[in-house]
Formats: sequence, structure tokens, C-alpha cells
Amino acid sequence: MTDLSDDSHSGHLAPESDTADVEELEPHLPSTAAAVHEVIRRAGEKEMDRDGMALMWSAIAGGITMATSFMARGLLHAHLPETDVGFLFEAMGYTVGFIFVICAGQQLFTENTVTPVLPLMSRPRLSKLWRVLRLWGIVLAGNTIGGAVAAGVFAWMPLFDAETSESFAKIGLHLIGKPADEMFAGGIVSGWLIATLVWAMAAAPQARLPLIFLATWIISLGDFPHVVAGTVEVLYLVFLGNEGLVPVVVEFWLPTLAGNVIGGTLIFALVAHAQVRADVEAHPPGGTGKDGKAGKEKGAPPRGAPSDGAS
Repeated sequence: MTDLSDDSHSGHLAPESDTADVEELEPHLPSTAAAVHEVIRRAGEKEMDRDGMALMWSAIAGGITMATSFMARGLLHAHLPETDVGFLFEAMGYTVGFIFVICAGQQLFTENTVTPVLPLMSRPRLSKLWRVLRLWGIVLAGNTIGGAVAAGVFAWMPLFDAETSESFAKIGLHLIGKPADEMFAGGIVSGWLIATLVWAMAAAPQARLPLIFLATWIISLGDFPHVVAGTVEVLYLVFLGNEGLVPVVVEFWLPTLAGNVIGGTLIFALVAHAQVRADVEAHPPGGTGKDGKAGKEKGAPPRGAPSDGAS
């Protein structure tokens, strides 16, 4: 197996700072994709090194903030006509929570299906696998707790009129009763879209707001389930007594979670990583690639970037 974090090279010319962006890293790597990979890999290492309680509180905040997607969509549903155009505008409400969570730097589980996975794929080790699973467990638990708190507030406090409350219930019901394989397949798509969003934001941070809007609007329009946003919606029904917790977990939560993880990790992260590794192996720094052409000579890749190290 190629060690994708070979440190044997000397003369690191690429910035080692966690804040280095794609533009700074690209001259030292064989492609823009490799530079994006390195930016996300560094972010993943940083997240895995964070204190567990800091991650938990950030994830709880993220779960609560994600409830603004449910609230915005419910309010729009209650006040817009039930037409195709009305649905297009209603779906825009779904983007609100994602915009707030990502721009605020709060933890969101589906972002972490790609960010900490790239360090693991760059240097597969049991210790790194444990760190990824630790991060996933903390963030998923925190997002679920935060979503439950928000759903309870919406269900039990007199915040909304009867029409808006009815809209909330309708939104939650669309996630209940579907076959598990349908939820799983839709979860794969939404997980893949969020992973694509993470990659695109690293490549074009100045366009993060429209990128978040477009990716999550598509998720809403396609009715692709998202494990964190959907948790708020289905727990709202549970707290009203309209649905049982076990059917919600079996019919929605588990298949959606599996789909989100597979879409973000096994499909997007694996393919993106394979692309970058092939780039670096074909154009090693200062060497001759598989195609017989010399690689870039502007300096060795930054620590942890995919390299042509020993197996």
C-alpha cells in the first residue's frame, strides 16, 4: 500500500500552516484537486485533535441550529400556496440551517463523513480509525441531542399558530413510512452532495454561501433524507405523540445514517482520494512519473499529502 503521508522528502516549500489555502498549496502539488485534498486533510487532522467536550458542545449547538431549517420550511409551507412555484420557494427554507451551521463553524455530522476520513485514507492506521470513530460518535450524539432539544421546544412551547404547527407535522410525516431501501438510497445522495459541498468550499471559499444554498436546496427539492435535519423533523412528531420512537429509528434514522456515511465516505471521499493519489504517483515531485514525464520541481509536497513513498 502506498503511504500517503510519507515525510521522507526534504525541503518542504509549501506552507505548513492550518490556514494555508488552495492557492498557496497548488504550486507544490500536481493538481488543484491535490491542493484541495490537502486543505481538507489538514482540517480533518485539526478536528480530530479537538477536545471531546468542545466537539460535543459545538455539535449540540449545530443540532439546535439545524432546527432553523425545519422552522423556516414550516413557516414558508404555512404561508405559501400549494403550487409548484410555492414548493420551490418552500424548499429554500431547508437551506437556512445548513447556512447558519457551516458559516458559524459548528459541528455537523455529514461534513465529517469526508473531512476526517481523508487523513485516515492518506495514512491508514488503527489509531487514526479510532480518532475518526471518536469524532463521528461525539458529533452524531451532539447533533442528535441538539435536534431533540429544538424539536421539544417546537412541540411543547406555544410558539406557532395552528396552521404553522400543522405544516411542521406534514413536513415530518414525509420521512415516515417510506421503505428502508428508499431512505438508504436517498441518504447516499444527500451524503454525497454534502461531501461535494465540503470539497467545493475548500476549492472556492469565497463562494461558500451560494454553494451551501445550491447543494442543500437540491437535497430539499429531491427529498433526499439528511440524518441531522431529519432528526428534528421526526422527533417533533414523536414529542407530539404522533409517532413512536422505535419506528422512527428503524424506518428513518438508521437507513438514512448508513446512506449518508456511504455517500460521503465510501463514494465521495474514496474516489476523491484515489484521484489525488493517482495524480501524485503519476507526477512525483522532482521525479519521473508512471508516464515517464518529470514531476513538478517546485518543492516536496506538504507533510501528509499523497506521495509516492514506499509501500
